[in-house]
Amino acid sequence: MHSEMESLLASSSFENLKIGAIVKAIITEIRQNEIIVDIGGKSEGSIPAFEFVDPSDLAIGGEIEVFLEKVEDKNGNPVLSYDKAEQKKNWEHILEKCAEGTIVPGRVKSKVKGGLIVSIGVDAFLPASQIDVQPPKNLDQYVGQTYDFKVLKINLERHNIVISRRELIEEQRHQKRRELIDNIKPGDVIRGTVKNITDYGAFIDLDGLDGLLHITDMSWGRISHPSEILKVGEEINVMVTEIDRDRERVSLGLKQTTSNPWQNIEGKYPIGTHIKGKVVNLVPYGAFIELEEGVEGLVHVTELSWTKRISKPGEVLKIGQEVEAVVLGIQKDDQKISLGVRQLETNPWDMAVHNYRVGAHVRGKVRNLTTYGAFIELEEGIDGMIHVSDMSWTRKINHPSEMLKKGDEVDAIVLDVDPSQQRISLGMKQLHEDPWAKIGSYFKIGDIVTGKISKITSFGAFVELKHDIDGLVHISQISESHVEKIKDVLKVGQEVTARVIKIDTEDRRVGLSIKAANYDESRLEAEIAAYDTISATGELSNLGDILDEASKE
Repeated sequence: MHSEMESLLASSSFENLKIGAIVKAIITEIRQNEIIVDIGGKSEGSIPAFEFVDPSDLAIGGEIEVFLEKVEDKNGNPVLSYDKAEQKKNWEHILEKCAEGTIVPGRVKSKVKGGLIVSIGVDAFLPASQIDVQPPKNLDQYVGQTYDFKVLKINLERHNIVISRRELIEEQRHQKRRELIDNIKPGDVIRGTVKNITDYGAFIDLDGLDGLLHITDMSWGRISHPSEILKVGEEINVMVTEIDRDRERVSLGLKQTTSNPWQNIEGKYPIGTHIKGKVVNLVPYGAFIELEEGVEGLVHVTELSWTKRISKPGEVLKIGQEVEAVVLGIQKDDQKISLGVRQLETNPWDMAVHNYRVGAHVRGKVRNLTTYGAFIELEEGIDGMIHVSDMSWTRKINHPSEMLKKGDEVDAIVLDVDPSQQRISLGMKQLHEDPWAKIGSYFKIGDIVTGKISKITSFGAFVELKHDIDGLVHISQISESHVEKIKDVLKVGQEVTARVIKIDTEDRRVGLSIKAANYDESRLEAEIAAYDTISATGELSNLGDILDEASKE
């Protein structure tokens, strides 16, 4: 068969029919997927329809030129290509017209590994990285599309051309960017597309020029992240706030496209005004209330209640809740409004002066103990404080737990009321007359008294006497014999008989002597004189020192 075809070709008028030749062909039939042509020599071949830009432009009987790839295939038909004929004819033309850097039109033919094949008269390779500014993920979308391309590199030996679409796009974007930079000015409002969102703002594509919209310029109100009001791909109007023409940088503002709600804030919300708003955020120190779009006020945790002890705003408020409040203060420059909720009600401390007059007898429950006193709850949110110095006329109280415990119901006298400091001072000892005011009628030097040992220290022992007065038996007044350790001689709770040998109204001290209980007049006078001498020299500790020592032991 091969020799038969060769002989037919040899006998035909087409002497130039040989592999690699470009020959004329007559279209004999147009099918859906192929075009049938006659190249002479009593031989027909088929050409795939996709090799033609628009097969509908073809007509039966029309003449085209084709490339002879093979004399015959396994069926004895010649293998022809219209595309390769065009490429071969165009190659020299392409080399003359398309130097590196030339802009040429082309149609994307197919997808290959690493890029696309583009017909610019001949096949050229378009790397994926050169398709667009951002390398596309789906190359199929470009097949069949026509674009302009820039010739990057021509390899004459391999008949290879590398082209780029990205460089043209970048040049166009640079041109648009330059034109935009030259023509815009601060204050202009232009339309752009959200290109990228970051924690600090968003980049807006202004038709080739990227502008930065900082988070602080997005809203007159408070936002935590740009994604709260923007999304990628969204078109928005923005105002040009600043231009750096040398560095081609533009700063934008979104909130500036609307009027500033803080402009006449004092007029809209005068101090003392009652307002309504919605809780939009809770923080440890307070709650933010939205008064209108872009305007928020802060209710500090201390302004939530006059009487309730609120440690965090979440105890009484929740996000989305509608609340009423009173405007307490405005800092326009800092865009801050201070609000109060408790001001909606009468301050109970304003009535404290009337409800708890100085000298009044009150009753309450011990709510808390501190090192310096006890807090007594008089009513919900109103506490009075009993200082340790106001718990007893006769005893030095080092800690309130010596007299009280939490939960105790106690009576007291109002000593002072200070509504501005929300403070009420109370006293327990004032419930009774100061026994030292009549100490002379209770005890005289030389009197014999009895009582129980209440405390023991290294210096002596305290004896509970009548009228809630303690007397001190110094270690030197316990026994005729030398006493090394008082605990070896006396015990707490032990009842003893003693003689009064000293009454010091200034220091509120009653000195006792157990050993002098049975002395006659002369011996008693001598003991009192000796005791006074020792006391004057400072060898005896005062009552407070002794009591401090007792409390430690």
